[in-house]
Amino acid sequence: MGDMVALDIESEEFCGDFTDPDRLSNTIQSVKPDIIVNAAAFTAVDKAESAESAAFLLNAETPALLARQANALEALLVHYSTDYVFDGSGEKPWSETDIPSPINVYGRSKLAGENAIQTSGCRHLIFRTSGLYGAHGHNFVKTILRLAKEGSSLRIVNDQIGAPTPADLLADITALVLRTACSSPEIDGLYHVTSGGETSWYAFACYVLKEAERFCDLKVHHSDIVPISSAEYPLPAKRPLNFRLDTRKFTRCFNIHLPHWSKCIERLVPDLIVRHNAGTN
Repeated sequence: MGDMVALDIESEEFCGDFTDPDRLSNTIQSVKPDIIVNAAAFTAVDKAESAESAAFLLNAETPALLARQANALEALLVHYSTDYVFDGSGEKPWSETDIPSPINVYGRSKLAGENAIQTSGCRHLIFRTSGLYGAHGHNFVKTILRLAKEGSSLRIVNDQIGAPTPADLLADITALVLRTACSSPEIDGLYHVTSGGETSWYAFACYVLKEAERFCDLKVHHSDIVPISSAEYPLPAKRPLNFRLDTRKFTRCFNIHLPHWSKCIERLVPDLIVRHNAGTN
């Protein structure tokens, strides 16, 4: 296997800046990787409504560039996408064969990225996922814990249903899949990958705080959270009400068990409490 280089490392020689396509292309051509994993994206869903050009640059134009470079190098491109490519109608989990119909700029930009990769001719794995969260950065779980510690009132939407997915699970899955993918081009394609089960954001938040209450004192408890409808919490970008993704294709092809969303929270919350107490992000 060739060199594995993280393209977000800036130096005089290498560039991972998605707003600098020429230097980014030069970096890829210099490194000549066998595998390119693109975990970068414009993920500020509401901001995308007023920053469409920036969203499409990061979510569509640069992935298209990566795909062209991967095709030229005969490299495998791993790319992450989102349930937001669907309109969120109905209650049935979305499958890979369902026709996308995004309802906001973010979803349209991510779909454009998918299409550019699929039509490029490069070897690729596209993993659509939903509700990403983790121990780092800004995300729903960390926000809920912070607000509960501060004593802020919590009103959480109860009509958006799907399976929130931890970033570390997606990373572990990618590492496992690459062992097979490198030598099996027949498995290239689009897959849905999320935690198991389904829940609303309200029920998810309640479970997060219920777990946290086992390890620390909170000013707001899980029983204090108020369920509301999406209509009661309007945002610049519409959210899909049904963000369920059917993961049976992925499970069948890779024989990997996807843990239930509740088990993922039980694993993460103690770690977040420890990090908070230690003053680390």
